[in-house]
Amino acid sequence: MKKIIAILFLALGLSASASAQVKLGVKGGLNVSSLKLNDDMWATDNKAGFFFGPMLKVSVPLTGLSFDLAALYDQKQAKMKWADDVVGGDMGQTTTIKQQYLDIPVNVRYGIGLGSLANVFLFAGPQWGINVGDKDFEWDAASSYSLKKATFSVNIGAGVTILKHLQGSVNYNIECNKSGKMHVERLNPDKQCIKGRNNTWQVSVGYWF
Repeated sequence: MKKIIAILFLALGLSASASAQVKLGVKGGLNVSSLKLNDDMWATDNKAGFFFGPMLKVSVPLTGLSFDLAALYDQKQAKMKWADDVVGGDMGQTTTIKQQYLDIPVNVRYGIGLGSLANVFLFAGPQWGINVGDKDFEWDAASSYSLKKATFSVNIGAGVTILKHLQGSVNYNIECNKSGKMHVERLNPDKQCIKGRNNTWQVSVGYWF
């Protein structure tokens, strides 16, 4: 949280300078996550999710550099079950993990102008996620999956801005820590804490005012 505050103050400081250009906007899009567990007894069936929210961009003139940050409501789901080739199928052990986060991405962008028509840009930066939904998901008294209160990840991607207002982008979000853990006391006594990591492809459209 201290890093988030520091970066926000940096963005505000840049926007307060006489030469910086500041824009506000909104964006939304679809994501496809890939929840991976460190145990091959479990399989995941990942589903498409969505995200939306406001964004802010601070541009440094004549350099091609800019910074953007956003506050996005992000929802994604994954169905967890026994792997089909283990002990004869899922054995009824199936549940859907619904992740709801307030994501705060902060990116450094480098753009290449194509005249007044378009601007192509690359971007990368950290992202913090705060869990705003359910934390625990249970199969039975001995089996459950718990999400962390907060996550840290990194974005890398590319996009294009058309006519200085309409923006489209695609990025890959790489989770740097484990987003959750599974506790399976009865079915996995030697490895009761199975951890999960969730990487995500995101496609978005946005509009700068």
